[in-house]
Amino acid sequence: MPHIHIEYSGNLEQIVDMAALCEALRAEAAGIEALPMPGLRVRAIRVNHYAIADGDPKHGFVDIVLRLREGRPPAVKRDAINRIFEAARGFLAPVMEKHSVALSAEIRDIDAEMSPKCGTIRDHLGN
Repeated sequence: MPHIHIEYSGNLEQIVDMAALCEALRAEAAGIEALPMPGLRVRAIRVNHYAIADGDPKHGFVDIVLRLREGRPPAVKRDAINRIFEAARGFLAPVMEKHSVALSAEIRDIDAEMSPKCGTIRDHLGN
């Protein structure tokens, strides 16, 4: 852990480079001491069916959820989600100047007892 989930409205597909947004958020998260780099996962999921505000199809959204194991103090979590949000806002600024886009982010704690994990990524870092 941590995992960063990005949901975005399908109408942004042609105007936002989602792979580059994933990389920008991964890079920002990797620089946050409280978020262990080997556990980072960033994924973006296109949402095809949505309705926003007044129903005009010009509106779009990007919603970011940072999931991480419980136990970090509120100040650490606040710093992490604010840094991820600001990285996304900076990345999306050129798009948001020209298009109607809602950007949101939240952080969610994961109960470690209810979330078993295993993997070999740490074994292969730096090789």
